[in-house]
Amino acid sequence: MHSDTEFDLTIRNGRISTASDTFHADIGVRDGIIAAVGRGLPAGRRDIDAQGRWVLPGGIDSHCHVEQLSGMGVMCADDFYSATVSAAFGGTTTIIPFAAQHRGNALPEVVADYHRRAAEKAVIDYGFHLILSDPTEQALQHDLPAIIRDGITSFKVFMTYDRMKLDDYQLLDVLDVADREGALVMVHAENNDMIRWIARRLVERGLTAPKYHAVAHTPLAESEATHRAVALARLMDVPLLIVHVAGLEAVRVVHSSQALGLPILAESCPQYLFLTADDLDLPGVEGAKYCCSPPPRDAASQAAVWAGLLDGTLQMYSSDHAPYRFDASGKLPKGDQTTFKDMANGVPGLELRMPLLFSEGVLTGRMSIERFVAVTATNHARTYGLYPRKGTIAVGTDADLAIWNPDREVHVTASMLHDQVGYTPYESRTLRGWPETVISRGRVAVDEGLLHVERGSGRFLKRGTPEPVLRQRLNGNPDAILRTHLRPR
Repeated sequence: MHSDTEFDLTIRNGRISTASDTFHADIGVRDGIIAAVGRGLPAGRRDIDAQGRWVLPGGIDSHCHVEQLSGMGVMCADDFYSATVSAAFGGTTTIIPFAAQHRGNALPEVVADYHRRAAEKAVIDYGFHLILSDPTEQALQHDLPAIIRDGITSFKVFMTYDRMKLDDYQLLDVLDVADREGALVMVHAENNDMIRWIARRLVERGLTAPKYHAVAHTPLAESEATHRAVALARLMDVPLLIVHVAGLEAVRVVHSSQALGLPILAESCPQYLFLTADDLDLPGVEGAKYCCSPPPRDAASQAAVWAGLLDGTLQMYSSDHAPYRFDASGKLPKGDQTTFKDMANGVPGLELRMPLLFSEGVLTGRMSIERFVAVTATNHARTYGLYPRKGTIAVGTDADLAIWNPDREVHVTASMLHDQVGYTPYESRTLRGWPETVISRGRVAVDEGLLHVERGSGRFLKRGTPEPVLRQRLNGNPDAILRTHLRPR
C-alpha cells in the first residue's frame, strides 16, 4: 500500500493544455486517476520530466473501423490489437469504433461478438457505436433500448450503400427510438441514387479508373443528403451528427442549420484537410489508395473544412480509419482490372490523425492548442457521454495523457506506422511535433518508441447519455411538429 501523499506517477514541469486553458503545472496520478494538478508536487514512484513538452489529454477517436466487415464483405486489415496499438502511438488513448450490423444479423449477437474481440485484444480503452442496417420491429422496440442501457448510446445509419442504407421512413423510426431512449444518431449522408446514376453512366463509357470515384460521389450527393438528414431530425426535434463532412456545400448546410438554432453536430477527418480529388488521379489503380466516401474534394472544400473546425461548425476531428490493404484482400479485389465500383472504400489514418493536425494546425499558428484539444479529445467525450471521465485534465479524471515534443520532426513512411495496412496516404510528409510518451489510465503505454501495455488490457467504456441529447431535453423546442401535435409530454 502507498500513502495518500504518494503518487504512482508524477509528470512535472509540463505545459498543460485543456480545451479552455494553458498553464504550467505538475500532474500526480494515483490508481489510474489524476489525483493532483499543481506546482511542486512530490515525486511519484515513477517521475517524468516534461520540461519543454506539451502535456495534453489523450486523444479520442470516435470514428474508426476496426475488425469490421464492410458492406461489400471485405474485412478490415486491423484487428483490435493492431488498431489500438496504432492509436496509442499516435497519441490517442480512447477509440469508439463500430459494432456493425449487416442485414439479417441479430443486434445482441453483433454486440456480443465485438465485445469478445475487443476484450481479448485492445490495449487502450474503447467504446462502441452501433451500425444499424436492419431496423426491424424486434431491433427497434427491444434490442436497441437494451443496447443503449448497456452503454452503447450512439448509433450510425447510412443513406448510401445498397446493402446498408436506410430510407427516410426508416430513418424517422430510428430517430424516434433515439429520442425515446436517449441516444445520438450519426448519419453518413450521401444521396445513393445520385451516386448510382452517375456511376452507371461512367462505367458504360469505360470511365472506371479510381479518379472517377470522386466524380460519381458528387458534392451534390453529400449536400443534398445532409440537408435531408437535417430536415428529418428537425421533424423529430432530435439532435443529429453528420459524420465525415467533406465538401464546401455540406459545411454550409451544417452551418446554416446551426444558425437556425438546430442541434446539428458534425465532424471531419484528415483526408478532407490534407488530400484532394487530384490525389486519386494516378496511373493505373494507384489512386485507389485515396478512395474513401465521401471522397476528398478540392482546395475550396479543404478551406471550408479548416474554417469549420476553427469556428465550431465542425465540433470533432476523427480519423474514419478504414484500413484496407492495397491488394486483393482489400482495395484491389480484381487486381489491375479493379474499377472504382469494386474497390473497398476508406483510408487509414488512426495513428497520424493527431500528428497531422498538431503539425499543420497548431505549429503553423492556424489553430490554437486549446482548439486542438477540443476537436481531438474533449468534444468527443462530451458528445458521446464520456465527459468528464475522458477528454480533459483535471483532478478525478482518468489519467489519459500524451506528452508531445513540439520540436521533433518525423518523416512519415508506412513502415514506421503500427497498423496492418501497408501504405499511408500521407507517405513522405514531414511533420513537426510528436506524442513521445502516451499514458492510458495511469499506465505508460508508449515511451521511447516502445509499447509497454499488454494485449487485452484496454477496458470497455459504458457511456452515458450524450451531451447533445441532455441539452435538447433540457431546452426543448416548442415548435417541433411531433412534440407539439403527436407526442404530448
